[in-house]
Amino acid sequence: MKLIKRFWQIVSKPSVHLSFGLLTMGGFLAGIIFWGGFNTALEATNTEEFCIGCHEMSDNVYVELQETVHWQNRSGVRATCPDCHVPHNWTDKIARKMQASKEVWSAVFGNIDTREKFLAKRGELAQHEWDRFTANNSLECKNCHNYNSMDFSIMSERAQVQMKMAAERDQSCIDCHKGIAHNLPDNMDSGEGTLAKLEALATSGYDKGQSYYSVRQLPLFTDKTLTTEAGQLNAATKVTVLTVEGDAVQVEIDAWRKTKGFGRVMFEDFAMNINDGFLTKEVAQSDDYMEKGESKVDDLTGLPWQKVSVKLWMRNSSLTESRDTLWTFAKTTYDSSCSVCHTQPAENHFDTNTWPGMFNGMLSFVNLDGDTQALVLKYLQKHSSDFSDEAH
Repeated sequence: MKLIKRFWQIVSKPSVHLSFGLLTMGGFLAGIIFWGGFNTALEATNTEEFCIGCHEMSDNVYVELQETVHWQNRSGVRATCPDCHVPHNWTDKIARKMQASKEVWSAVFGNIDTREKFLAKRGELAQHEWDRFTANNSLECKNCHNYNSMDFSIMSERAQVQMKMAAERDQSCIDCHKGIAHNLPDNMDSGEGTLAKLEALATSGYDKGQSYYSVRQLPLFTDKTLTTEAGQLNAATKVTVLTVEGDAVQVEIDAWRKTKGFGRVMFEDFAMNINDGFLTKEVAQSDDYMEKGESKVDDLTGLPWQKVSVKLWMRNSSLTESRDTLWTFAKTTYDSSCSVCHTQPAENHFDTNTWPGMFNGMLSFVNLDGDTQALVLKYLQKHSSDFSDEAH
């Protein structure tokens, strides 16, 4: 009992028995030991070996990862579980670890301890991660993939168009790249590859003076050598062929644009946000490629609009004579993909300018490539209440 009392006296009033310097040094060493132990334990839980320590991960998502480019590629750089699913900065890492403590509870009670349970829960688990990537603008992806470090010149023409648009907006990677490291949940249909089949149905030859429609998003150029970029044509946009020269065609695009700012976005009709494509800043400000027509003010928004006729070049491909073929594909995709979580609204349930916001909300639950997204959205807008006799 005397020893306990003596110990308490020393602990409760250490400065009476120990020097201030010794206390400071002891506290410093204790801090190092504590911090070192804490950080060591933290890093031990931040390894791939720890992540796949339970069979729920090792037998499901880890197996899928090994079949992707993030596992084996020509550069020899492998992305491990923590690289993609744990924030690299310390404060966010701690918050993520606290959040992940729920997974321990789930493992103890066997919430996904079988393949069947995992697949049934997969949609919910995936959505949690997609929401996190959306909230932090795909921070973990951008720790390795940086727009400023990308060499667009070695990308395919299609990839160049998509990635440059994404870079301009600093777009979140997860918007377009769901399912890049793991399989998608059941019933999440993807349009990838399907639109390429539709492109094969495009008209093979084009006549001067005839009108056609773009099958997908297509790059535009200022010259027939197709070397200087001028912008991008959106899917299902009407063009009139002016000249055909080998692999290049000169086309005319009749559109409207908002004159506030650079006026880079082309719209199909006045006061309707039906995107026909966009122009580079240089082309949008130049009179060499554009004829300007009447100007009007949208009474609803107060924004000035201007009618324009743009003449540019594009590749001699990917145009079709019939928009109905495109609408058939778009409707099938909309009916099959956007009814996964609920009964999707009828096309004429919203007006033209409401559909973009509604459709973007649906994209969180489906996996459609950029071309298919653009085509389906234009289909919905062109069949909205503004164009329907049975408008809601």
